[in-house]
Amino acid sequence: MEENKVRILDLQDEKQRKEYTEFLENHERCNFQQSLEWGKVKSFWKNEVVVAEDEKQNIVGSLSVLVRKIPIFGYLMYSSRGPVCDIHDEKVLAQLTEGAKQLAEKYHAMVLKIEPDIKSDDKEFREIVQKLGYQIKDNAKDFRDEIQPRYVFRLDIKGKTEDEIFAGFHSKTRYNVRLATRKGVTVKEGTKEDLKDFHKIMVETGARDGFIIRPLEYFEKMYDELAPEHMKVLMAYYEGKPISGVIPIMYGNKTWYLYGASSNAYRNVMPNYLLQWEMIKLAIQRKDDMFDLRGVSGVVDENHPQYGLYRFKKGFGAEFTEFIGEIYIPYKKVRYALYQFSEKVFRKVRGFVKTMKKK
Repeated sequence: MEENKVRILDLQDEKQRKEYTEFLENHERCNFQQSLEWGKVKSFWKNEVVVAEDEKQNIVGSLSVLVRKIPIFGYLMYSSRGPVCDIHDEKVLAQLTEGAKQLAEKYHAMVLKIEPDIKSDDKEFREIVQKLGYQIKDNAKDFRDEIQPRYVFRLDIKGKTEDEIFAGFHSKTRYNVRLATRKGVTVKEGTKEDLKDFHKIMVETGARDGFIIRPLEYFEKMYDELAPEHMKVLMAYYEGKPISGVIPIMYGNKTWYLYGASSNAYRNVMPNYLLQWEMIKLAIQRKDDMFDLRGVSGVVDENHPQYGLYRFKKGFGAEFTEFIGEIYIPYKKVRYALYQFSEKVFRKVRGFVKTMKKK
């Protein structure tokens, strides 16, 4: 029998793009961050796609890779929530790893970093990737430790009704959803123009919670590439004013809560609870298998500054999920070690500057 083959797609070829998108959208492990649309959103990166094919040239596995030149250190390759395949098929994983190596040779890259959509307790996957030469970063606990959140809440909605899902919420969460409605909060689907209000509220959120906000142009780029099929803007209004908003992403059999923003005013009318419920209902209507509430801190402590976010997401009856975290292959070991050291120094300096600003 002929061996499976690995191939780097020509993304200028419409037939190859269509074939890859069909594979991704219909695969149970699909993720929007592996899509060609998401590659276009990340316009400061070069998008490459590696595929493994069977003897009939059908795609059986894929890895979408973003490539970027880091000043001084050279090229870095990064794959968010890949690979998309049978994650216990060692042969396919080996082929995708070989394809990534070919890309590394093309760009003279120092490292391949992957943050898979795979649970941390998957021992079989751990053994396979370590056998293939990957190292596993196992010490991440907080948002800042990795690019993608290692800890998330996920809600299984496969085959369930709205009533069944709502009944699974914590009683306080159900109360707050109903309270928002009684108080007169309404939710409307917005357009690209509404991103201005969303971003204004997002800036307010970032100032309150201490995180950096992407520019409006980034969200507009997302809208251009993903909406309306894969992205929506939902805005909550109270007394005619926009007070909160969310951006869900829909792809394949899943919906993700990607971005949220809430005003400091009118938080007592609970718009965020109603917005979450509206996103979940959207996912149910799409007949999705899962609604992903995305990241929380791995430090589950009532005294932790992010504990409120943990409690909020947990209230929707979702499962607290820990991913395996970052796996990586350093191709240029000395150069990558120097890059890692520079990253640590940069984070410490940035943290110091933030602390000084608060004083």
